[in-house]
Amino acid sequence: MKIAFYGSSLLSSYWNGAATYYRGILRALAARGHDITFYEPDAYDRQSHRDIDPPEWARSVVYPATPEGLAQVLGEAGRADVVVKANGVGVYDRELLEGVLREARADALTIYWDVDAAATLEEMRGDPDHPVRRALPSLDLVFTYGGGPPVVEAYRGFGARECVPVYNALDVTTHFPVPPDPRFACDLAFLANRLPDREARVEEFFLRPAGAWPRKRFLIGGNGWADKPMPANVEAIGHVGTGAHNAFNCTPRAVLNVARDSMAAIGYSPATRVFEAAGAGACLITDAWEGIEMFLTPDKEVLVARDGQDVAEHLASLTPDRAQAIGAAALDRVRREHTYELRAEVVDSVLRRLHAARREVAA
Repeated sequence: MKIAFYGSSLLSSYWNGAATYYRGILRALAARGHDITFYEPDAYDRQSHRDIDPPEWARSVVYPATPEGLAQVLGEAGRADVVVKANGVGVYDRELLEGVLREARADALTIYWDVDAAATLEEMRGDPDHPVRRALPSLDLVFTYGGGPPVVEAYRGFGARECVPVYNALDVTTHFPVPPDPRFACDLAFLANRLPDREARVEEFFLRPAGAWPRKRFLIGGNGWADKPMPANVEAIGHVGTGAHNAFNCTPRAVLNVARDSMAAIGYSPATRVFEAAGAGACLITDAWEGIEMFLTPDKEVLVARDGQDVAEHLASLTPDRAQAIGAAALDRVRREHTYELRAEVVDSVLRRLHAARREVAA
């Protein structure tokens, strides 16, 4: 099928945590025969921070973040069999959603793909006129990158015809074990952009253990941390491009995952970093959230922490051999059960089922 996908950015992960997810899913869908065009605005300085070239497996269209640029790319929606509007594009989100519904052919599938369902649902609860809430009866489907049963039930309660979680996963072509890099040598590393609804959890799960272990070395990567007060044994290294993620994950004794407040509260929402780290064979320590057992087995494939004290205790008892064993077990698990090829099977099956039903009604 010909898919028109309107999202934040495929080419840049700069202030764009969804990039790896988009790349993994869409590459795998292209391998299954789908013809994909990804439309992204030239915004937020992302184009000067590209970390991949336009890929062979998708047509990449970067449009000016202007009303004229928007109108031009929306005009192409009518050529597609499937039209997708992802959330969090950051410019003209309402206009994009309305335009997708307006410009898509009558026989095309229209989809809202939510990579931040917890936040979207919270917004809809507080705003009866929310654009997504208004659009749901007209959309064929909602895909979410996580959230499990609570998100599915909530979306159906708001009027979605169907809601299907498509979880983050491992892209085996881009994330895999590599030799250690001295730049990232430390006892615990954490990679995430600074966001208001994660900062308190970062203080608890990362900065508190760092303060408790002044002789251990801690690294924090991502945008926005430069002016954050931190213990002397913490180094903030700024944006880490996706090309360096494997070394960032492979080198430290352990790497940390900290969910945002909303994701932790709703559960069933493993971040992309979870699978990137596991795919590199890293020993992962994650904050506790409901549903972790669906993806990795605690104490065997991942270490789970309820608070910063738990993180500190994990570090105190984590020998190199045990860290290596946990990382190896996680790598084996995600390669068997959590790849984007497997996620794409789910998406492909849903698209073909709905498309066949549409043709049957038309006949």
